[in-house]
Amino acid sequence: MRCPFCNADDTKVIDSRLANEGYLVRRRRECLTCAERYTTFESAELVMPRIIKSDGSREPFDEEKLRSGFTRSLEKRPVGIEEIDSAITRIKRQFRTTGDREIPSEKIGEWVMEELKSLDEVGYVRYASVYRSFQDINEFREEIERLENEPSSELKKKQIPLIPVEEEPETKK
Repeated sequence: MRCPFCNADDTKVIDSRLANEGYLVRRRRECLTCAERYTTFESAELVMPRIIKSDGSREPFDEEKLRSGFTRSLEKRPVGIEEIDSAITRIKRQFRTTGDREIPSEKIGEWVMEELKSLDEVGYVRYASVYRSFQDINEFREEIERLENEPSSELKKKQIPLIPVEEEPETKK
């Protein structure tokens, strides 16, 4: 890998560790010419399914669109970038596990709403208002009442499931 400071070809890896729930490798590098240090991230390049829009058109998956939806919904909310990145990683994992070559945009919207519901309820309502095209205040009220009647994400985490769920093994960070 070329040094971003002096453009030299000779660099060495000083440290490697897993990042983003084990889906990225973070490498700390040092240039052998100018001795500057920098970080690189490495991930597997996988073909993502195409998105079927509501009008029937198809387009390639765009992670930036997904990220901007989260960012707009969570603007000025107490949710960190790492939490957003983890949510996006989980959605991308869902993409791959479906095995489908094309996925309807509605399904992606539902996945985003599930992630937002566990991250921040205000962000969830913001996203839902646009996604479901709320027409009046009553639709907002109904969605908020539905949220109030569900157990909170903290309570869900503390509850013991009736049917045991197999969890993925933890990865070192």
